[in-house]
Amino acid sequence: MKKILVLGAGRSSSALITYLLKVSATNGWMLTVADADEKLINGKLKNHPSGIPLIFDINNEEQRKKEIGSHHLVISLLPPQLHILAARECLNMSVPFITASYVSPEIQALDKEAKEKGLLILMESGLDPGIDHMSAMEEIDKIKAEGGALISFKSYTGGLVAPESDTNPWHYKISWNPRNVVLAGQGTVKYLENGIYKYVPYHRLFSRIENIEVDDAGMFEGYLNRDSLKYIDLYGLNGIDTFIRGTLRGEGYCSAWNSLIQLGLTEDSYTIDLPEGAAFVNLVESYLPAGTGSVTDRTSKYLDLALQSNEIQLMKWLGLFDPGNKIKFSNATPAQHLQSLIEEKWKLEANDKDRIVMIHYFEYKVGSEFFRKSSSLVVNGDDQINTAMAKTVGLPLGIAAKLLMEGQIKLTGVHVPTSKELYYPILRELEQEGIRFKMKEL
Repeated sequence: MKKILVLGAGRSSSALITYLLKVSATNGWMLTVADADEKLINGKLKNHPSGIPLIFDINNEEQRKKEIGSHHLVISLLPPQLHILAARECLNMSVPFITASYVSPEIQALDKEAKEKGLLILMESGLDPGIDHMSAMEEIDKIKAEGGALISFKSYTGGLVAPESDTNPWHYKISWNPRNVVLAGQGTVKYLENGIYKYVPYHRLFSRIENIEVDDAGMFEGYLNRDSLKYIDLYGLNGIDTFIRGTLRGEGYCSAWNSLIQLGLTEDSYTIDLPEGAAFVNLVESYLPAGTGSVTDRTSKYLDLALQSNEIQLMKWLGLFDPGNKIKFSNATPAQHLQSLIEEKWKLEANDKDRIVMIHYFEYKVGSEFFRKSSSLVVNGDDQINTAMAKTVGLPLGIAAKLLMEGQIKLTGVHVPTSKELYYPILRELEQEGIRFKMKEL
């Protein structure tokens, strides 16, 4: 009997586990769901006859070897820094490995040995990265097949909130890892624009935005993503003039988040000590120069913002200036303090729906003619558990797992889903699940 092991039963796992239980029941497979939290596991498996619950610690070497070695495929939804433990064990045990996370240098270093063993390590196979790669590459391959040459490629994705659940002025609720929300964009962004390599340091990132309109979804702000440059070669677009990958947020979000960065509230490199009973206003106070007047007034002056500005009003709504809004930890990084606040204020309630919005822009030339078109995706969640984020992260992982278990994928080594062997069958099945792109000539 074939057995699949899913490591992690958190926010993004619901659609993946539901899908794999269905295909396991059809094919006579078994699905083991492993997590440190028994309640999370049981909530996802719901006593399904094809499901096996497992209390699991990835750092337990003996357990890690035993469980990975007894399965035919491992899918990791662990925090990114823990993937390498699972991937190395998979390599030792000759077990294929799949995850939605970015390829790290440590994972890439496994490529040679994985090829020698005829083993696939499939990375970046969720939403972004994942569906963005697949949908972009399908269109790029079509353009090339028509004799087209890409001049510009831009891609933006956002995990947002559906309009009917958009009940706060930030126009945002959390449907994925809140720590990643707080730390988004840290480091230096790299991209290509009009033939020139561009670099944006973190403290400038949220002031460098592009306004993006998406059919059936509305207007958004797009900020730049990580390192776009590494995907130029991967997409086969050497010689392209512009290559940009970014993230979508609601209007007004980026300037307000930039204010939190300028204050220092997204810092995660040191802990900050505050007295017992301290409030978030005391945390803000600790970043301001000495002076008189309220913390709200002094913050507006320090950031050179009007008291009634959108930025100050959104900070006020978060409770940063409220003496009664107590901090949760006595010793934590500023980012951890901020995370505890937004987890509460940006909580996705039981009947709330999230929304995924993705858009690609292609500019290309065929002969002497120039063309421009877009490809967009809008997916709404069903509720707090069955989110659009869980669907769009979990389903491509599940489909890739099924294809691999059925022997339909022959690739070996470390890969992301940019080849037709991967993207074509996954995108076709996603369409059957209601996840389909809308093309538009511009």
